[in-house]
Amino acid sequence: MDTQNPNVPAHAHTRVAGKKHPNRRHPHSGLVHDNTRHTTRFTVIGNHLAQHPELSLLAIGLSVHIQSLPAGARIDIKSLAARFPEGTTRIAAALRELETHGYLRRTRERVPDGRIITRTTSCNRPGHSGRDAPRPTPRKRTRQPGGKPLPAVPRPAYPAPALLQQATDLLTGLRREDTRLLLSGCDTAHLAPGVAAWLERDVSPAAVRHALTADLPPEPLHRPAPLLAHRLTAQLPPPPPFAPPQAPPPPTRHPLQTCDGCDRAFRSPTPGHCRDCRDSRAAAALPARTPRSPAQSPSSTGPAGTPEVISAVSGVARSRGENRSGPS
Repeated sequence: MDTQNPNVPAHAHTRVAGKKHPNRRHPHSGLVHDNTRHTTRFTVIGNHLAQHPELSLLAIGLSVHIQSLPAGARIDIKSLAARFPEGTTRIAAALRELETHGYLRRTRERVPDGRIITRTTSCNRPGHSGRDAPRPTPRKRTRQPGGKPLPAVPRPAYPAPALLQQATDLLTGLRREDTRLLLSGCDTAHLAPGVAAWLERDVSPAAVRHALTADLPPEPLHRPAPLLAHRLTAQLPPPPPFAPPQAPPPPTRHPLQTCDGCDRAFRSPTPGHCRDCRDSRAAAALPARTPRSPAQSPSSTGPAGTPEVISAVSGVARSRGENRSGPS
């Protein structure tokens, strides 16, 4: 029994704690980190994920990859299978693991065009939402709530001032139809060209007013202008059909009549006298001129008229006087 077993320690070892641990004294016997501080292109990963006791290695690596992607990247099963050598079955199982432990959330949402899509949200720390973090004090608003730009409206081909004024008056009067349709000056100026485009297409103001005010939702309208802009654009009627210009009506030709006075033929809707006979009869019907009294005679007040007329009348009178007296 004098042979010794060198593999058996001579005495029991006590627990080594703190800095006296063998791996502390001999760092080359275990893992050694050669770390360099990242300043760009890095992702912070928590040990709760990297050392998760229940997640598979594929799920941990897939979660690290997903957290390193920018917002909006595609992480569906087909896209991930095209990126990594693992098949769709293993990737789908890893995604389900991450969803079970809260590292992924999948919700179905309806987008504005009506389609339903699946929205995937990556959580770098399950149970702690970024929405719960304290937010900085919001700055004072410089714009009024709901100050989004209004949708575009149709434009008339010929925006005449009178047409735009008629459209403005129509929009201003909508509040009489429904008190919720009270528009501001900026909203009225934006919507007026759209109403003018309707009026330009031979749509009556009453029809435009009915299209804007019919079947309004029962709830309060906080911003009626976007609703009116949508109706002006979505329900815009087509242009009126082209109508060729109408030719002027032909002149009316009356039948021939025989004049009752001179038997001349003339055109008239009814029998009677021709134009010459009517003029003669009208002249004969005028009252005769009364002779002037001596006080009203021009000779009593002297010759009147232009100098040429006065000189001619004086010459005629002088020649008559010489003829009466004879030669001297």
